[in-house]
Amino acid sequence: MIASLEGTVAAVGANYVVVVVGGIGLQVYVPDDVLHDVGGLGARIRLFTHLNVRETELSLYGCTTQEELELFRLLLGVSGIGPKMALTMLSFLPPERLQSAIAREDAAVLAQVPGVGPKTARRVIFQLKDKLALESQEAAPPLSDQDAEVISALTALGYSVVEAQTALQSLPRDPDISLEERVRLALAYFG
Repeated sequence: MIASLEGTVAAVGANYVVVVVGGIGLQVYVPDDVLHDVGGLGARIRLFTHLNVRETELSLYGCTTQEELELFRLLLGVSGIGPKMALTMLSFLPPERLQSAIAREDAAVLAQVPGVGPKTARRVIFQLKDKLALESQEAAPPLSDQDAEVISALTALGYSVVEAQTALQSLPRDPDISLEERVRLALAYFG
């Protein structure tokens, strides 16, 4: 299994890049965002990859982040979704928007992807909604009341929810720290 690769971009196609690794050029199919951010020929690139094995073909698919690759692999688990359709979905919808549409059961957003009809969109939602919910629960422990108050205070001061959550993760997990002290430490995180 080829888990990742790093090398020099030798060619850019409509939906792939050729990356030279140790003198060997590997064709890797990638989402559109990678094609736009590649930086031109000769640029260094690192991709997390999935090797798709078929009877007559070996194909590499790559993403710039491990999270995007995991979403790609989840999409492959949906019946009727192959690697090219999964790549099209990631090209058309950023991973956050794709996950949000699945979580909100918004089939209309998924059906906007070329080649994905309403029936396929409902199937994607049905098969992935619980998996994505389970992953997000494992990734983030539930917020305590005090944590929620820290996030509320930071967002009231103009920070985004993502920035507030990042600052919250940097705080020590000492339950004896007062709310005021936690907010002060979170603000110190921003410098």
